[in-house]
Amino acid sequence: MDNKITENHPQTFKDSPLAFNMIAIEGGTFDMGSEDYADEKPVHKVTLTDYWLCEHPVTQAVWEYIMGSNPSHFKGANRPVENVSWDDIADKKNVNNFLSKLNKDTEGSRPPRTEYRLPTEAQWEYAAKGGKYWRAYPFEYSGSDKLNEVGWYDENSHNETKPVGLKTPNLLGLYDMSGNVWEWCADWYDSDFYEKCEKQGTVENPCNDVEGSNRVFRGGSYFHDAQYCRPTYRSNYTPSIRNFDIGFRLGLFFLSV
Repeated sequence: MDNKITENHPQTFKDSPLAFNMIAIEGGTFDMGSEDYADEKPVHKVTLTDYWLCEHPVTQAVWEYIMGSNPSHFKGANRPVENVSWDDIADKKNVNNFLSKLNKDTEGSRPPRTEYRLPTEAQWEYAAKGGKYWRAYPFEYSGSDKLNEVGWYDENSHNETKPVGLKTPNLLGLYDMSGNVWEWCADWYDSDFYEKCEKQGTVENPCNDVEGSNRVFRGGSYFHDAQYCRPTYRSNYTPSIRNFDIGFRLGLFFLSV
């Protein structure tokens, strides 16, 4: 079955002017991780199939439309939603989680055989590094060696989130991958996960689904300094935690058959 993706997917809603753009990410093989921190080691080969990733973090306007309320501390329709837990977004034990409601609302308006989910660590990092351009343009941050050009962090944010899409996007057209808000990923956190992956050789579409105590989030935030905004930096928290600097970004994926 051909799951090659060549076009972006503009997501609209039947009874609202709201819309967001899902960027087509061409898969490939890349070097995941870095030698900077212990749990970013070892650098290992990962191969990903095609997928879509939202051009910016989920906004408060979209969250409120789907969920009927806005839990964010820094209010603004075009600011990223924050103060939402992994469980609020994706816990399948809760039938009213955000992804379940979004997928129900977008039936018939997204590509066939697809569903919205959180990206894995690997999918998030590959996109943040520029996807297929990662080797030719090894930027320190997502889209630039100068964080001020692409991200909101402790030195320029005035200690608050900012509306999405105000900085320069990376080479894939993705905004705010460095800074603004941390972004939840699908994986359970395991400090040794990269070592396990390296032992397997090149790993295809990895996701740590072995239950642990914490879930992964990526990207840094308005509250943190530059080192946390690198594409390879890993952080984690209990999936029930809500914080003023943690949001998320949507991925769109073909269903497994």
